[in-house]
Amino acid sequence: MTPFSQSLEQKFQELMARYPARRSALVPMLIYGQDELGYLPPAAIARIAELLDESEMAVREVIGYYSMLRLQPAGTYHVQVCTNISCLLRGGDELMEHCQHRLGIGNRETTKDGVFSLEEVECIGACSWAPAVQVNYDFHQELTPERLDQILDAYQQRAGAGERAGERA
Repeated sequence: MTPFSQSLEQKFQELMARYPARRSALVPMLIYGQDELGYLPPAAIARIAELLDESEMAVREVIGYYSMLRLQPAGTYHVQVCTNISCLLRGGDELMEHCQHRLGIGNRETTKDGVFSLEEVECIGACSWAPAVQVNYDFHQELTPERLDQILDAYQQRAGAGERAGERA
């Protein structure tokens, strides 16, 4: 039995057919799988390994290499704070400390309500606009702690609106 939707299973078939070597579809499959499930549980790893005729260990090794792939559930809004050199020199470490204090969690942790998870990352490719933070797939740049608070408030409001409407934000 697959942990993925029928439409994602079909997408996997299309991805594997696109590449001369099926294994080349591994990273896209992991990203799509994580997008659908929120993280990569053992059943997802096993299914992807089966489809690619790879060992689960080989799939886990790739997951371990890429910081954007997760083995544990993240919050509805996954906050990634860049602390690489450009962001560090312009306040990235202060933003990380600010997030930890504001959210009450540490690096790679999730708030009790499941709304936010926090991760310190090496680079999100926004060096010219440092310091930068990525929330899910949204980039926020040239941040200050005050501006970051406004951004987090907006995500918190979205999460609250989704909960009132009975849906996940």
